[in-house]
Amino acid sequence: MINANDPSLKSWVEVPKNSDFPIQNLPFGIFKTEYLTPGAGVAIGDYIVDLTYLHENGFLDGLGLSSGVFNQQYLNDFIGLGKEVTSKVRNRIAELLEANNGELRDNKPASELAIIHKEEAEMLMPIKVQNYTDFYSSIEHATNVGTMFRDPDNALLPNWKHIPVGYHGRASSIIPSGVNIHRPKGQTKAPDADKPSFGPSKRLDFELETAFITCKENGLGNSISTKEAEDYIFGFVLFNDWSARDVQVWEYVPLGPFLAKNFASSISPWIVTMDALEPFRVPTPKQEPAVLPYLEFKGNKNFDINLEVYLQPDGGEENLICKSNFKYMYWNVNQQLAHHSVNGCNIQVGDMYASGTISGSTEDSYGSMLELAWKGTKPIKLSDGSERKFIEDGDTVIMKGHAEKDGVRIGFGEVRSKVLPAK
Repeated sequence: MINANDPSLKSWVEVPKNSDFPIQNLPFGIFKTEYLTPGAGVAIGDYIVDLTYLHENGFLDGLGLSSGVFNQQYLNDFIGLGKEVTSKVRNRIAELLEANNGELRDNKPASELAIIHKEEAEMLMPIKVQNYTDFYSSIEHATNVGTMFRDPDNALLPNWKHIPVGYHGRASSIIPSGVNIHRPKGQTKAPDADKPSFGPSKRLDFELETAFITCKENGLGNSISTKEAEDYIFGFVLFNDWSARDVQVWEYVPLGPFLAKNFASSISPWIVTMDALEPFRVPTPKQEPAVLPYLEFKGNKNFDINLEVYLQPDGGEENLICKSNFKYMYWNVNQQLAHHSVNGCNIQVGDMYASGTISGSTEDSYGSMLELAWKGTKPIKLSDGSERKFIEDGDTVIMKGHAEKDGVRIGFGEVRSKVLPAK
């Protein structure tokens, strides 16, 4: 067992019941305050542990950390030290926060400076995203989309069960929770129109996804096996892949998404480590036909993570509109990374790989408005009496996620974004 994952651990820092951030989680992020410039922190309960302070004052000595590694705008240099080092740091933080350890707790000047309430902080982008890839790995989602736009009897394209389909997206427009977006504009073409028109998207949508972040380089020309893949994966965030469906329908042939998705993607600010998710592994759904040898794997590679989406109208209350789970993914992250690199593509520290929309088999588990409202034919009713076919101006979309087992809840916090009118 990883020491920090011990379900019996308790912390001297107060952790509210059902908090996403018990001592067994300890996710990493970047924060700033009125008095502190951006730097690395770890979440516990309603507090943030200032890693810059701990490092500069000797609490993290002997762990192979370079000077100033936490006093930076991004976590790239830290996660680039490798999982052997980052796992030791997480274990050491758990040791410092453990209920019976007075090393930090009883040093009042140190604990008062190192432990900061979340209300005093602003969360920032946790990493500098070097490259971004979006996969298409939920068989339920792919089947729903294929049914809507093609032949229901041949919803999946011939390659779908043979390769983890994906495309390269725009890294620069990935933003943290709390940053509002403007409705995108682009070309669209109505089915009965002779030519396209230009203007704000009328079919703005979300996509419920997770994303993993890599912490190791393989070098150009080298591939990564499914067995090696987890050495390259530091952790996960929640990911909202904003999509302009009307723009997408017109532009995606022949090369796939472009302006329909590159305007913004929103992530949760805390990176939950792969180490913390270790207890929540579950089998990958049976894959038929059998995959090619380079995509074969052994062991449980999916994760049982409950996912929720809420829609909040301007000035209104949050409406739960989707309950899904990461365990539904047909292609697991080991296979995604192995396929991505099998041609020698060079994986870099800080790359982000989104899962694709995570839909389940029931209508309430569909991970996009496109599916929930079935291309606008089944509008969703909200608590204020209004209906939604797609996302309207003033709406806030909130995604949450957590895993729970043996009395331990490991959560992601949330990714929250409000849609403003087009500029």
